[in-house]
Amino acid sequence: MRINGKKISFEFLFRVLFHVIFWFFWIGLPILNSYMDNDQNRLNYQIDLIPVTLAQVPFFYFNSEYLIYRFIPKGKIPSYIVSLLLLFVVFLFIHYQIKDYIVDSHPVRFYDFRNIFPVVFIISMSTLYGLITFMIRQTKVFQEEQEERLKSELSFLRSQISPHFIFNVLNSIVYLIRIKSDLAERVTIELSELIRYMLYESDNKQVALEKEIQYLQNYIELQRIRFGDDVPVHISFNGDFSNKTIEPMLLIPFVENAFKHGVGMVKSPKITVNVNCSDSVFDFEVTNCIGPETSDQKDSNSGIGLKNVTRRLELLYPGSHSLSIFEKDGNFIANLKIELKNSN
Repeated sequence: MRINGKKISFEFLFRVLFHVIFWFFWIGLPILNSYMDNDQNRLNYQIDLIPVTLAQVPFFYFNSEYLIYRFIPKGKIPSYIVSLLLLFVVFLFIHYQIKDYIVDSHPVRFYDFRNIFPVVFIISMSTLYGLITFMIRQTKVFQEEQEERLKSELSFLRSQISPHFIFNVLNSIVYLIRIKSDLAERVTIELSELIRYMLYESDNKQVALEKEIQYLQNYIELQRIRFGDDVPVHISFNGDFSNKTIEPMLLIPFVENAFKHGVGMVKSPKITVNVNCSDSVFDFEVTNCIGPETSDQKDSNSGIGLKNVTRRLELLYPGSHSLSIFEKDGNFIANLKIELKNSN
């Protein structure tokens, strides 16, 4: 929740509302009722009780802000109960003394229910309030710890994908230098564009979808230079990619995987990339032909990219994405759908 552009936490809002409502009902409402009923004697009595009621305030907060946070987080429940009983005795005695000294219109007895009830009520409400705020604070701490763990994991996943990607691209350059040396300079320029994106964009939480698509096109162009007409690559882009954001380096592992396992031993290699973007759903599909290699023959590092991106999707788009990876009619297909948010 935001007020005047400032974020207000649930704990702060709960505390403010509780204090205002509770003390109004406990102190102000009896006086207001007496006034509205035009009962002067009761009104005078309630006004006389104001110092007594105000004396209850420090006991309320001593329990809710000190005793609970001193014993409960450490699991010292018996110690807290003993402290609460001592507080009750001290509170009851002081409450009786103040009330007996101030209130003359009504006789006050130490064991009177009217003397004991306010003490029990205040201690009970302060305990309830303190436990609720303690649980809210513990939940907040737990959520912050979870967020930090997720940030650390995402940071690791991002740092892992970059070297993996560069390793694959360098393999392509080495191949071109040996076989098509005249294209090496052009490929190096293409590679510099890819690295520039990785350096300046991949650390951002979100990037413009258009930039990610352009990055994807640059990578595909790099591979086209390497394979030429030997590997037909069909690309289809449909929809409006403006004003939308996405996690950086999220799409490239699927295309990398297609080029790594969709060429070489494949008799008639062919790679297809279809990208469709509606108002809220981003649909990305990569298809490549399957070669004779088995899963045991694959490079042990070949799964890094897909495993990495699968975990990132789980962390960043929980409940708002679907990923299907399957084989059909001699093709390996990876289909990803994400519900994207507008950057506006």
